[in-house]
Amino acid sequence: MIEALLKGTYTKVRLFHVRLAFSEDMESVGKFAVRKLWILFTTIVRIWIARFRYRTPVLYYPPSGPNKVPVLRDIILLNAVRWMFSKTVFHFHAGGVSAFAPELPAPFRPLFNMAYRKPALAIRTAPQNPEDGIALGARKSIVVPNGLPDMRGTVTERTAAPGEPLTILFCGVLIPSKGVGVLLNAFQRIVSQGANVQLELMGKWGDAVFQEEMAAFVKEHGLVDRVRFLGVKRDNEKWAHFAGCDIFCFPSFFEAESFGLVLAEAMQFAKPVVTTNWRGIPSVAEDGVNGFTVPIKDPEAVADRLMRLVDDPGLRQRMGREGRRIFEERFTLERFHRNMENALASVHET
Repeated sequence: MIEALLKGTYTKVRLFHVRLAFSEDMESVGKFAVRKLWILFTTIVRIWIARFRYRTPVLYYPPSGPNKVPVLRDIILLNAVRWMFSKTVFHFHAGGVSAFAPELPAPFRPLFNMAYRKPALAIRTAPQNPEDGIALGARKSIVVPNGLPDMRGTVTERTAAPGEPLTILFCGVLIPSKGVGVLLNAFQRIVSQGANVQLELMGKWGDAVFQEEMAAFVKEHGLVDRVRFLGVKRDNEKWAHFAGCDIFCFPSFFEAESFGLVLAEAMQFAKPVVTTNWRGIPSVAEDGVNGFTVPIKDPEAVADRLMRLVDDPGLRQRMGREGRRIFEERFTLERFHRNMENALASVHET
């Protein structure tokens, strides 16, 4: 979403970018590495240079989620640069950092408050997310939903023909808290009930141990011919899987979940969704409208909602159409750009 923000065309604000390149992939997110110290130092220097070069009075920063290593990084970086700017905007793409101070060693807690205290503006992606901005004393706190470029029409859309297996798609990092194990458990349940379905999981494994556990589950329950682990897909190859599925399932309970962008990616192709009542996800998926939302860590509930969609082609079509309508109304890239421009321009009023 930072990249999408930078690609916008604006008349009210000008953006100058210093890239935060601490983690190369999900495997290194939240983990300490010596090279990250060098990146942290050079990033601080580049922010200093950009501040003097462009004379911008506002610092825009996306705080980390509630994880010790990224929070410590934020503490160092923000205390090194915030004093140079008259105002700070925090954009909480991950939620929950405001409650993390008690998890830190006592000497770091005052530094935590200095780093995060009283931004001029706090932005979160959904109203259901933690009120990090208010908890940190923000002068103004608003909601700006994420947005996507509309890729419908760039790839061929299809649904299963009569007699063909329905395709259920998952997209995300393959880790426990994204609901991968919950989904496989639910999938095994509906297969045992006679559902003619296949499952595709698109994304990178978080660690080898979990990968082996899930592979063993698939083998143990005789699902090898029905489950495909696709790996990472990009651009049109990625969109082709969204456009070619019948149901999208995302049973996440990820600690820093704030929006569930993959749900909007499925909705743009008019696909019904099954997901969870977790953080900002219900702002994207409306239960009974464009899909179903269920409690977290509940494979039985996921299986029940999947089975409803499997058994009812008309319901899949109606919910898919509603998802497309909601996407067009709320989650286009153009709307995101307009809302972000207005939000950033309003900082001068705080």
